Amino acid sequence: MSEATAPGAAPVRSTRRDAGTRAPRAEIIREPSDAAHFSVVEKPLSAFERLYNQGWLRKAMILAVLAIIWEAYARWLNNPLLFPTFTATVEALFRSIASGELPGKAWASIHVLLMGYVCGVVLASLLTAAAITSRIGTDFLETMTSMLNPLPAIALLPLALIWFGLGNGSLIFVLVHSVTWSVALNTHSGFLSVSNTLKMVGRNYGLRGGAYVAKILVPAAFPSILTGLKIGWAFAWRTLIAAELVFGVSSGSGGLGWFIYENKNLLDIANVFAGLFTVILIGLAVENLIFRVLERHTVQRWGMQS
Repeated sequence: MSEATAPGAAPVRSTRRDAGTRAPRAEIIREPSDAAHFSVVEKPLSAFERLYNQGWLRKAMILAVLAIIWEAYARWLNNPLLFPTFTATVEALFRSIASGELPGKAWASIHVLLMGYVCGVVLASLLTAAAITSRIGTDFLETMTSMLNPLPAIALLPLALIWFGLGNGSLIFVLVHSVTWSVALNTHSGFLSVSNTLKMVGRNYGLRGGAYVAKILVPAAFPSILTGLKIGWAFAWRTLIAAELVFGVSSGSGGLGWFIYENKNLLDIANVFAGLFTVILIGLAVENLIFRVLERHTVQRWGMQS
């Protein structure tokens, strides 16, 4: 609509433009400018900041502080029979390593642990596969997990000694029990947490059976699976040391648990702490050299975790 004009007044041109036309715009030309006129956008990190950003160095500092506290408290207590110093423990550790006794005990424990851990992971995989393919499998896994997961594995050792005798079979039995339910529970929870959208994408691509599980469910649920593997390893490691304390008493031999028990009877407390220190070192090595590397090449690389 045109605007009305007063009588006798000159007509006013409308400043409105048609919808299809655009006003010409001047060409934008950017001249290069010297970077010295701008503020610093990025600056190099200091030496302290570069060192602080290294995770392994921060953890090493924590361990060093704990060692200093240990040494100071032991010297203040001044009772080697009750609490040896950190330096005495390290000396006992190196003596046991040089004699070959501690490496042999450690390998005996790790050998049994690996057999029980692998068997537990395989059994957990079978139970989880049955749970995701059938309702009866889900009901069975949930029922067995509710019943057996709260049951301490070490409580089954007396029965294991009766059923399997004084051998590695008893230790493997309790290890399988300690590993299976934690791994199965976390794996099944991870599968249930996979989004329906991702599941439908796999179905639309024609994935079925093992290919569907390997390419859709396992990668999506891998953070939960990895958590279950970590928890299963920790449970198995603790159960093994506790079982060897009893098993070593029964059979007169064993791994690190028997090494700790034997030196306790001899009142060699420094060697007892050396055995406990070895258990801690093996746990740190497995966590940082196996699980941490696996996590970095899978979960973090896939963008599932920062």
